[in-house]
Order: sequence, then C-alpha cells, then structure tokens
Amino acid sequence: MELFKDKYTPTLINRTGKLLRQFYPVLDAQRFHDLVFAEGWEHLEFKGRIRRITLALTEVLPDNYEEALHIIGQAASQMRGVEYLFVPDFIEVNGLDPADYELSMKYLTVFTPYSSSEFAVRPFIERYPIATMKHMMEWAGNDNEHIRRLASEGSRPRLPWGAKLRSFITDPTPVLPILHALKQDESLYVRKSVANHLNDISKDHPELVLDLATTWYGQHQHTDWIVRHASRSLLKKGHPQALQLFGYNEQEAIHIERLQLAQDTVAIGEDLYFSFDVVNESGQSQMLRIEYEIGYMKANGKQAPKRFKCSDKMYPTGQTKVATKQSFKVITTRTYYAGLHTLTIVVNGKETATASFVVDSQA
Repeated sequence: MELFKDKYTPTLINRTGKLLRQFYPVLDAQRFHDLVFAEGWEHLEFKGRIRRITLALTEVLPDNYEEALHIIGQAASQMRGVEYLFVPDFIEVNGLDPADYELSMKYLTVFTPYSSSEFAVRPFIERYPIATMKHMMEWAGNDNEHIRRLASEGSRPRLPWGAKLRSFITDPTPVLPILHALKQDESLYVRKSVANHLNDISKDHPELVLDLATTWYGQHQHTDWIVRHASRSLLKKGHPQALQLFGYNEQEAIHIERLQLAQDTVAIGEDLYFSFDVVNESGQSQMLRIEYEIGYMKANGKQAPKRFKCSDKMYPTGQTKVATKQSFKVITTRTYYAGLHTLTIVVNGKETATASFVVDSQA
C-alpha cells in the first residue's frame, strides 16, 4: 500500500520544476530538486515532506510574494490532488504578515479547487480570527463548492492532519453561522465537511450538537443527512438523546441469543467469523442499530474497546440471524497483541451478549 509521503517522487518534483519554469523561465529546476531531496528527506513523514518542498519553492521562486503567487497561480490548475498540498502551504509559510493578508486570502481560494487550502488557512484563523472568519463566511456563499467547503473544513476544530484550533475547541460558537449557511448545500462534498465539522464539535460539546441536530432534523433531506452523519460519534457512544432522535429506543423486548464464534482462537492476519440471533418479541418491527465492540488486548495487558457498525435497519418480529466477520489483518493504524479479547454485541447503545476469544501472534 502506497503511503501519502511516497507520492513525492523525483518524477513529481521534476515535473513541478518544469511546469513552473514555463511561467518563470529562470527557475533553477535542478536546485529545486536538490533542495527537496537534501539530507534527511527519507526520514520525513507526509507533512514534513510538504514543508520541505514549500521551503525549496521559496528558495527558487522570486522573493516578491505577489510575484511568486502569480507564477504558482498560473500553474495551479495543473497541480491537482493531495500530493500538491505544498501549493497552499506556500501561503502558510510566506503570507502571514499583515501586509500580505488580503493577497493570501485571495490565493487560498484560487488554490483550493485544485489542492485544498484547509490546512493553510488555519494559522490565519489563529492570528487574525475576526478578519478570517469574516472571509470564511463570505466563502460559504461562493458559487464554487470547493470554496464553500473550505469555509467549513478549514475551521474544523479537530481537522485530521491539521493543527487543532483550540479556541474553537473551547468555544465553537464563532463557526456556527458558517455551518448554518451550508446546512442545505446541494454539494455532497460540502455536506460531508459540515457533518464532519459537527462530529468534531460533538467530542467536546455533545449537548450543543444534539440541540442543533434536534432543531435541524426533519427540515430538509440534505440537512437530515448532515445531522445523521454528524451524530455518528454520539451514536457510537450510545448517547441516549442521539439514539432517541433517530428512533433507536431502548427495547426490553429485543434480545440477542446464540452468539457463536466460528473459532476460539484467531491468528493475526486472519478473520474472526461470528453470528447471533436478533429476537424481537415486541410484536412489531423495530428500528435497531446493531454494533459490535472488540476489546483489544494492549501492550500493558489491559483491554481497550473499539466499536464497529454491524447493521442499521428495521428488524421484523421473531428471530433474525446475523452473520459477519472482523478482520485481524495487519494495518498501519492498529497494532495487535496476543492474548484474551472480547466481543460484545451492542443494540441501540445497550451492551448485550459477550463472548471471549484468543488472538494468537502466530499466523
């Protein structure tokens, strides 16, 4: 599997140098290449490599900030995708001075349709919060979906890979007008950002998000989608108000029976197969959110739970068999440790049947 950092190949860097030379003929493409791949490159991770490329660009482009932006801007449409995040990063590195502020705001919107400016805008929010949030509110009304998304994504308090916006973690109210403006956006790309933004907020201010969700839900199909997606962390935690909002009521007449594991021991690299019966004795169909929680053994000998979605649908009266599996294949985001693990079935936020199994380090 290719890592993001591995996208920065000599071919890409050489292509970038040649592309920029079309608009700045004196650019030293070989020097640009050498600066990028100088000592220590192999030890840099994704964000570190972005910054190394940005600093190399700063060396080979004109010292005049506006002139350099104009050169990059002419090439921007040919530098698309996550691998070109160094384009907006050039603004973050070189454009934070007050005298350059308005120019930086302009070019953040120029670059974001090609390689998102969501990371580069964050230092401007921190340094110039009032002025930048005013710009972002204007962006929320832009005709371009990428610029509208930037208004939401750039101001997320806990944006993955981005620096945390601690002031918004403490008090998210300054961003709420942006989210209100985008709550019925026609673009799924934008709606996903709004939902992810609200999910971020829910981790620190669950009641605020639940109050907003209750107010928004049922107004518009696009808003309903946002609210449901935004509530996923609250639903995973079994928050009663979130469950109730979507019709997942606690059901005494729902039982889990015959939880069975296909094997008592699973080797790292294999799948754990399991099944169970959902028994609905209520006399009518019920909306059930069924999850399962794996208690993973950690290095300290204790278990840490991780919850996964199994199904989310109406279950008829009577007995319904559910069969699924959980992978223990090696992935970069999780380390497996040998030892006793647990599997727990969760129905509408309530833990029900539990079984134990052993993970064996020998594949």
